[in-house]
Amino acid sequence: MLRRFLILACFLGVTVPALAARPQPPPQAAAPVVEPVLKATLEKAAKRRLPTLVEFRAPWCYSCYYMARHVHIGIEWDELKRRALVAEVDADSPQGAAQMQAWNLKPLPAYVVLDAEGREIGRILGEQTREAFYAQMETLLAPGARLDDLRVTASAGGKKGRDAADAALKAFYARDAAEEGLRWFYDLPGRVRRAYEPDEGLNDQLARLRLMEAAQGAAPEVCASVAPAVFAKAGCELPYVVQRYQACVGEPEAPDSLLRGQRGPLESLVETQVFGDGPRCADERSAVLVLADLQGRLGEAQARKRTLDRAIENLQARVADDLGRDRSAADNLRVYIEMAQRWEDYDALMPRLIATWPDDYVYPYRFGRSLLDRERPSEALPYLERAAARAYGENRLRVAEQRVKALKRLGRVDDAKRVAAEALKANGPWFPAQAAALKAQL
Repeated sequence: MLRRFLILACFLGVTVPALAARPQPPPQAAAPVVEPVLKATLEKAAKRRLPTLVEFRAPWCYSCYYMARHVHIGIEWDELKRRALVAEVDADSPQGAAQMQAWNLKPLPAYVVLDAEGREIGRILGEQTREAFYAQMETLLAPGARLDDLRVTASAGGKKGRDAADAALKAFYARDAAEEGLRWFYDLPGRVRRAYEPDEGLNDQLARLRLMEAAQGAAPEVCASVAPAVFAKAGCELPYVVQRYQACVGEPEAPDSLLRGQRGPLESLVETQVFGDGPRCADERSAVLVLADLQGRLGEAQARKRTLDRAIENLQARVADDLGRDRSAADNLRVYIEMAQRWEDYDALMPRLIATWPDDYVYPYRFGRSLLDRERPSEALPYLERAAARAYGENRLRVAEQRVKALKRLGRVDDAKRVAAEALKANGPWFPAQAAALKAQL
């Protein structure tokens, strides 16, 4: 009841009375660590009294390649590695996947900053511009940046308290802890909270948390009430806000007026931040794909085609004949061509991607799966077998699932059973959901 009252009050513009004072929560304990590389790094960090930057990545993560090429280089990166130890964790490995689950991490790349005791200071999620990443890291490495510290500082009020409240709300958002963040804010001392309530920046953060909470609770009416304020200030995050709103309201036959109203802002975002000559959004792909998807849902097939064709031409000019120069851009090109269903171009591109990264399971797997989806199992199987020789963790089960499909369509049922049994024995216990999907094929 308290949660619903707080949300309703927020939307109606009601000032929430000061609630009974609650004791400060105990300091957060060090997060559980199961991944061996991270465990070893934390032991070194404890001895050297340094923080740790934990980077979760995966071979299929196009945003990870963007960060590696454009952000994790140069003077700032070298300086960061002097101030903190860096632990790179493979999110596809069983231990890496378990670590992500333990910390409630979903998108990649994901960066978690821990203090010398292994307690979380904060996190950065997804693709970031160079400027945004290092600005956030500077904030997280400053004294008093842990969420527990921010909550104490915010409760004291004043400008320093206001800045701490803003950082705390962002931290709750990064942790997908919308309900906890909203409750914390409205539990602030009444005098302090009333001083913060007119602040535009804090209201922007509160609106983002309200939309997150409404989406998590599948409350479409609440999402529709708060989304306009979030849409208006979204900037490069607009594609993510649109996706969150869509997930909240479901998939009606036709987009509602609020969703239709995002067509223009998305087109403007893509025009200036993806195709323009100025500063770009870090995640160009999401902007293009969300716009094309919305155009398709609005029945604007030609507009959708123009968006994808232009994105393809833009990337073809940027990568030219050197796919290996920028893997993120090369992978975006693959996705746009696939979404446009330009299969002749796709079938020409995929062998080039495979040749460019010959030790990687990702592109043989994607190409094999595409061929299989287009009812070409005999052509798909060699690519899937190549992927199987290089896949591991959860993706070994995903590759096996596609191999089983191909073998069954070719009438090789006994081989399909053998492939499934081997993959389940090796990786099934670690990934029960994917193991169940593989078993379902049999």
